[in-house]
Amino acid sequence: MNSGLRHSGDDLAGRTALVTGAGGGIGRACAVALSEAGAKVHLVDRDADAVRAVAAETGGTEHVVDLSSADPTRDLPREVDILVNNAGLQHVAPIHEFPPERFELIQRVMLTAPFLLMRHCLPHMRSHGWGRVVNLTSVHGLRASAFKAAYVAAKHGLEGLSKVAALEGAEHGVTSNCVSPGYVRTPLVEGQVAEQARAHGVPEDRVLAEVMLQRTAIKRLIEPEDVAATVLWLCGKHSGHVTGSTFTIDGGWTAQ
Repeated sequence: MNSGLRHSGDDLAGRTALVTGAGGGIGRACAVALSEAGAKVHLVDRDADAVRAVAAETGGTEHVVDLSSADPTRDLPREVDILVNNAGLQHVAPIHEFPPERFELIQRVMLTAPFLLMRHCLPHMRSHGWGRVVNLTSVHGLRASAFKAAYVAAKHGLEGLSKVAALEGAEHGVTSNCVSPGYVRTPLVEGQVAEQARAHGVPEDRVLAEVMLQRTAIKRLIEPEDVAATVLWLCGKHSGHVTGSTFTIDGGWTAQ
């Protein structure tokens, strides 16, 4: 299980973390990193088999939850020191063809659920004088791409929500930051290839170079463990003055 991410300053023994979308990809990598740093980890995902496997790997506690439900926090713990809002989904279509129900679903999972989770967990963090909220917002929280109206809208909203949480939490020892990756080697990204090919009118074998990585200087996918390393640092003892910020891991996308 050793990911090689732990280093001096990342000792989270005695802390409790909750990670959404923990059944794979970035969420799994974050759960592994936090667990290796000593945190007790609660893993949230709607895929029961996937989240159970990560719980076995990390010694964490799995919670099978649909974050689009009316009350996704109902059966989740409040005693959480670290909240990582990572769960997401994607749909690729032009605005005039975008299904409204799909747009609303993406907002519920990627913006409303993080708000509800913050509302659920922040009282514990504030009362104990320490807390870390880390929101996985994607470069699409800072930049737009065609055919991704719902995803871009939700990620921009989460950037704003994170900054509000930072201002409200500052005097209570609670930080809130965003980690903004470009294209990461995850099932969510790999599952977009066919949709992107149709939307942009290019063959699937050219999507990675001509669509996904066209705006990045480093022409390769980011590994989930690289993102998790930044999340872990934001939860450590050397990041107490870092709040309301966004950390891009984007291969130079936003430098242009």
